[in-house]
Amino acid sequence: MTDFTKTRAAFHLPEGMTYLDGNSLGPMPRAAADRVATMMQDEWSDMLITGWNRAGWYVQPRKVGDRIARLIGAGDGQVVMGDTLSIKVFQALSAALALRPDRRVILSDSGNFPSDLYVAEGIARALGATLRVVEPEAVEAAITPDLAVLMLTEVDYRTGRRHDMPALTARAHEAGALALWDLAHSAGAVDVNLLGADADFAVGCTYKYLNGGPGAPAFIWTHPRHAEAAQPILQGWMGHAAPFAFDQEYRPAAGIERMRVGTPPVIALTALEAALDIWDQVDMKALRARSIELTEAFIVGVEAECPDLVLNSPRDPARRGSQVGFRHPQGYAVMQALIAEGVVGDFRAPDVLRFGFAPLYNDLEDVERAVAVLARILRDGSWDRPEYHAKSAVT
Repeated sequence: MTDFTKTRAAFHLPEGMTYLDGNSLGPMPRAAADRVATMMQDEWSDMLITGWNRAGWYVQPRKVGDRIARLIGAGDGQVVMGDTLSIKVFQALSAALALRPDRRVILSDSGNFPSDLYVAEGIARALGATLRVVEPEAVEAAITPDLAVLMLTEVDYRTGRRHDMPALTARAHEAGALALWDLAHSAGAVDVNLLGADADFAVGCTYKYLNGGPGAPAFIWTHPRHAEAAQPILQGWMGHAAPFAFDQEYRPAAGIERMRVGTPPVIALTALEAALDIWDQVDMKALRARSIELTEAFIVGVEAECPDLVLNSPRDPARRGSQVGFRHPQGYAVMQALIAEGVVGDFRAPDVLRFGFAPLYNDLEDVERAVAVLARILRDGSWDRPEYHAKSAVT
């Protein structure tokens, strides 16, 4: 049984703020600052270069990866940390294509995060492949015998729609293709089971629901059946079989270690470890049940109190992640007004107010306050002030 009152107390949440944007950036674990300070004072400061061995910095990407593996239905030794999510998408997609050399079609959907599509477009151009993008509802029908890789984000970043990972992966395999899943809005939000779904590759970030902090490193997972055959185009020093032999020619390390690229971000990984201490207390089935409770309550409340808003997320919770979107013609201004009132969500073009619900620190009181403030600013028109229409660089 997960004690969500206890996990909420483990985060620093500014007084008076209702934070519903953990699907963009999770709040800081209270222990993170001291954990990082200790690492800097006791390890970096005193150990200097010897910290790679004495403090375990070199093996940190695998050790942290093993802790994340439990949250995504993977096994020990199957996940490694490092670099950004786009780099991990590049590695996974290029490795998957290399495993299907007689095919050159990548399939994705229009709800995928644009950055993933940018990466796929670049790889397709470089390798003479084709990127097909269809509507989310048309994915299954678009899985044809010429497909090499199905590349999808499990939970849509705007709508919160959740793809059926086991069913679509099975359909891809029937067609002779591989399945690559982006878990950016899944890891720490829903009950992911990569091995159960028989996926081939998966990637994800740790600064959202996993609360690793801004710029926290990404992770990559390879199914064990591909671990010794995967050959990503991006081959880095840390992914070499013997990095400190300084060979001129690349030899891939065993298993998931070959998916390492550059020097690991030790300070960022240390902050993430503080967050994972909280996650060690969490049962993912309990988390999923709590997520559904919160999102259902929010939808009911908003539809009752805010008739001008239109639901932009699946109504069935089984088809939804841990976020809810509503549409409004002036969504940006409405969200800025909400933020000014201490209810923090975010905006996604063209007109979506997006709210992320993280059971580790959100509760029904957050839902009630968010609904009440949103209803009030829509009713009194206070959102329609000039300062709320002025767009910032980050929306």
